[in-house]
Amino acid sequence: MTRVLVADDNPVVRAGLTALLDGHGDTEVVAEAADGREAYEAALLHRPDVVLLDVRMPGVDGLTALPRLVRVAPVMMLTYSGEDGTVREALRLGARGYLVHGEFTVEQLVGAVRDIGLGRAHFSATAARALGVMEGTGGAVCPATSTGVMPWSISSNPNEEASRMQPDVGQSSPGRRRETPLLRKGLGVHRLSRREVEVMELIAAGMSNQQIAAACFISEKTVKNHINRIFAKLHSNSRTQAVATWLGTRGATG
Repeated sequence: MTRVLVADDNPVVRAGLTALLDGHGDTEVVAEAADGREAYEAALLHRPDVVLLDVRMPGVDGLTALPRLVRVAPVMMLTYSGEDGTVREALRLGARGYLVHGEFTVEQLVGAVRDIGLGRAHFSATAARALGVMEGTGGAVCPATSTGVMPWSISSNPNEEASRMQPDVGQSSPGRRRETPLLRKGLGVHRLSRREVEVMELIAAGMSNQQIAAACFISEKTVKNHINRIFAKLHSNSRTQAVATWLGTRGATG
């Protein structure tokens, strides 16, 4: 049984997805959410196998919540938003798949949900073309799988490709971050706290204070306090200087 969390601000879409997925014997919707904050709280409570996440939602949107959600469960974007930049950003932030409404059948959706739960990435045609352009493949995508939904095929191992594109802010278990070389360097050389490393990564990703606050579920005032401490430890007077120092650290770690 694949346990699913559906996050979409449209109650009709949520109800429809729940009915479709619950209608198959091996998938079950265990929770619904209307925005990113509700999705994260529901994911912590229910521990789903897969999160289906809309992009545009009021309050905390899908992309803002994504870095937190991927630490709890694999996430597949399920949305009407098929812009190239949005697709690329979703993958960079850790999404395992990206389906655009209108480009898949019910059976293809169910098959993709099962595969995402097993660690295989899936993208509908619009998303696959966006990722093909991003990787310089001229928009080429590989043949459809048995589900009919395009898998990601730049790497021989789809999980390796998804992992390579993600920021180093993943966790091996909820509440505890992976001990990556960048994390060890940040904690050691620059004496950043784990939270400061996380905030610095989001700064380097181009997020505003408001976006960082939403992604970390803290106040903007707390974000500013973290940034002030980060600037002091990195001997920087601006975000640009801090990012330059941080990327230099990234390069030094290999």
